[in-house]
Amino acid sequence: MIKGKVHKYGADVNTDVIIPARYLNVSEPAELARHCMEDIDRDFLNKVQPGDIIMATTNFGCGSSREHAPLAIKAAGISCVIASSFARIFFRNAINIGLPLLKCGEAVANTEAGDTLEVDLSAGRIKNLTRGLEFTASPYPDFMAALIAAGGLIEYTRQRIASGR
Repeated sequence: MIKGKVHKYGADVNTDVIIPARYLNVSEPAELARHCMEDIDRDFLNKVQPGDIIMATTNFGCGSSREHAPLAIKAAGISCVIASSFARIFFRNAINIGLPLLKCGEAVANTEAGDTLEVDLSAGRIKNLTRGLEFTASPYPDFMAALIAAGGLIEYTRQRIASGR
């Protein structure tokens, strides 16, 4: 179960504002986190708490296919991202590093910045505790849920190798 405060953004939040290109020579997650969202929300790092949730309208993660973007978000302490739609490559990169994403336009339309959400990934249930509302997103297929639960593709693979599978 995930519980956190919402940081809400609009449409077409691209990978260049999630982690600006001037930091692409950095690969350390903690350093990437220090610059997460700084070109769209200068105060983001002062507001975000571990477990918080990013919410956006459409086409979140558009732009380049850099893996740095979901890595910066996860390292900043964000527990999941909810949007009406995601750029396809960003979606895959996020799953590969264990950052859960949920597509739910109804939740986006009925949630404001600062609201507190409770998210059950296995059921796809999103509860807006601030407004007393509940929404449903499609839960992940089993193989994607396993990747996220393991913390991403690399850790999932390590676990499978260690178990002899």
